[in-house]
Amino acid sequence: MKRSPLLSVPLEAWVMLYLLSYLPNVMVTKYVTSVPHGNMTRPLTGLETLPASLIISMVLTYAFIWLSGWHRDANAVTIGKVRVPAPTRYTLLSGIGTALILFTVPLSFTFQGVSIPFIQLLMRGDILVIAPLVDIMFGRRVRWWSWTALAMVLLALFITLADRGGLKLPPIAIVTIVLYTLGYFIRLTVMTKIAKSGDPASVRRYFVEEKMIALPLSVVALGLLSASGIGGQSGELAWGFVRIWSDPAIWSLAFIGASLTVISVISIIILLDPRENAYCVPLERAASLVAGVGGTILLAAFFGLPSARLAELVGAGILIGAIVLLSVAPRLSVSVMRARAETN
Repeated sequence: MKRSPLLSVPLEAWVMLYLLSYLPNVMVTKYVTSVPHGNMTRPLTGLETLPASLIISMVLTYAFIWLSGWHRDANAVTIGKVRVPAPTRYTLLSGIGTALILFTVPLSFTFQGVSIPFIQLLMRGDILVIAPLVDIMFGRRVRWWSWTALAMVLLALFITLADRGGLKLPPIAIVTIVLYTLGYFIRLTVMTKIAKSGDPASVRRYFVEEKMIALPLSVVALGLLSASGIGGQSGELAWGFVRIWSDPAIWSLAFIGASLTVISVISIIILLDPRENAYCVPLERAASLVAGVGGTILLAAFFGLPSARLAELVGAGILIGAIVLLSVAPRLSVSVMRARAETN
């Protein structure tokens, strides 16, 4: 199998690029939804900012799929003389799971009274628990360093929860965590079944087929909620679909949408690495959490937003240790095995 230059880049380098892409995304999202906007006496809500950022991300993702040529690796149907990428039943299911993630991640940065590091610890903790379970379901070996990193992440979660005296979350935040976890479980299950082979074409095919479903589905679902007229949230969504395009905030949302596109490409490369989920998922999730903590610190230092709690910083430090372990331990293990083989 020919090695793609895309996948020849070390996984840890992709993780670092993922972190650097996520950091400004977190900062802009939190700032826009924390500082009073224009003539309003309040900041924009997550539901007001979500439609435009998702629509922009959808347009840019489709442009990337076409210009990069990744669409050629996807399954397709022919309509007249036009070849149109189409999902299989598995990538259709994964697209539904990803649509849930697309809803919940931006919303998680916008809850009043809930810090980014705390909500990220909860959401990343859930995913790091299900990652080895998915590996076990498919008979994939989970190595000792992956279990150790998982234990470290759970310790970070415990420290932060103990510091806060429990969850103490609004209902919408709890629903967000549940939907996010469900979406990731669906996505990891499908990835492990059909795409974690190390084949570069499978990465491209999976990305195209999943995003063909996930992005428009998330936008349509928001539109239906807006049109329903149910409660004040539908009014926020209506503002986000219609009035935002002539509002100065659109430039911030354009940046959020563009960075989401970059993040989604890097994320699929990390998650579809052929190594076990209990290795790849902690790297990807912990990097996003570190970006969240770093963004919180920078926003507090330069823009006067609330700073991170000490326990949240301790939790981030533990996760950095987990990243180092996941990066170093596999290489040490290979070196030891080679030394033993040469000795024998």
